[in-house]
Amino acid sequence: MDTVIEVRDLRMRYGEQDVLHGVDFEVRRGEVVCLLGPNGAGKTTTIEILEGFRARSAGTVQVLGQDPAGADDAWRARVGVVLQSWRDHARWTPRLLLAHLAGFYTVPGREPGQEPPQEPSQEPEQRQRPGPVPVDALLEQVGLSASADQKIATLSGGQRRRLDVAVGIVGRPELLFLDEPTAGFDPHARRDFHELVHRLSDAEGTSILLTTHDLAEAERLADRILILASGRIVADGSPDALARRIDRASQVRWSVNGQAFVHATDEPARFVHDLVVQHGSAVSDLEVLRASLEDTYLTLVQRSESGQADAADHFLEAVR
Repeated sequence: MDTVIEVRDLRMRYGEQDVLHGVDFEVRRGEVVCLLGPNGAGKTTTIEILEGFRARSAGTVQVLGQDPAGADDAWRARVGVVLQSWRDHARWTPRLLLAHLAGFYTVPGREPGQEPPQEPSQEPEQRQRPGPVPVDALLEQVGLSASADQKIATLSGGQRRRLDVAVGIVGRPELLFLDEPTAGFDPHARRDFHELVHRLSDAEGTSILLTTHDLAEAERLADRILILASGRIVADGSPDALARRIDRASQVRWSVNGQAFVHATDEPARFVHDLVVQHGSAVSDLEVLRASLEDTYLTLVQRSESGQADAADHFLEAVR
């Protein structure tokens, strides 16, 4: 199964209010996909439907080959979830909580983390699960070794968020949902988390769907970005592809003998070459700027919210 999430014409209505209007997208095995959108766009609703926590109004959803609305415990063992926040088990320690949760994934007769024998011809969903990540190794991965035996109630916000991530990956999920995973992280913790995401995706083949309001984080982590606005997917593509599509012209900035210049061009490499040929070493402060992911995001959200749906649809088709 190369496709781990397949969503077609997903719709959600609360009373008389439509929140999702025919959402379509896919996530492939091993991909890191970031779902962006303003507050109220329907991100949390979409994620909760995919996790099986909320029933949809219409449309079809397949996650790891099953409809989450009726998925069984075996399916849930293959899915990891990191919620925005939760505050249970305040009197437990991280070590005790993770050991308790790991017990739900332990295979009798096999040590935690021990790889089971596999048939090469088996499909991924048919293979035996390797069991949970050993607790000490997991604590090390998320940077909680020094705080492993503290009461959870005494952890800082950043430490608590690290524990949330550990809870989500203790069972070695094939698919991991991350909802605002680095909220409350300091820069060092955020960098460690980014390395963990890359390791899960690259080394273990974990598929990851995350939401964030940090556009720099999305650009750093995501193989592909989905922009959800006004209940619709208005963009789908790599960060670089989205940034290039919104405005093909690049800005070239430079100085000659202390005088600053700016020029917009569709061919920045040729323009810079001609500039250097003309002025040689007199050129200084040379900089080439293109549309950023932030420019793309703000432009498409503004188009959608102002009712320019046709423009957003045309953009999405162009990216695809």
